[in-house]
Amino acid sequence: MSTMTIGQLAGELGLATETLRYYERRGLVTPSGRSGSGYRLYGEDARERLRFIRRAQALGFSLDEVAELLAMSDNPHADAGEVKALTDQRIADIEARIRDLEHLRDGLQALFEQCPGHGSTADCPILGALNRDDE
Repeated sequence: MSTMTIGQLAGELGLATETLRYYERRGLVTPSGRSGSGYRLYGEDARERLRFIRRAQALGFSLDEVAELLAMSDNPHADAGEVKALTDQRIADIEARIRDLEHLRDGLQALFEQCPGHGSTADCPILGALNRDDE
């Protein structure tokens, strides 16, 4: 099994070395050992865990949730229902964010449509809305 230094592994995966160190401090990834000069060495298992972490984050899971998913992935006897429940919660959170973004878009679209796009900025409804005290 070949090993890589933190810089080599981070570079291969497009991560900053500080990100990899942070993941290590959080217990998400562990070096397989150290070189004679004290450098962290990582094997294929670390590479796969980091890919797992990046894919999970790309799907919107927080690092705490990623830690839970890794723990469940490491335990073949863990209940897949827990994975599904965590995923269901993530979907619900994403749907709530989508609703919030749609609400923001609709409000901004209404202001956009009110603005004639010419004349004095003193009469601009977009700037007027941004300068109002009300929420």
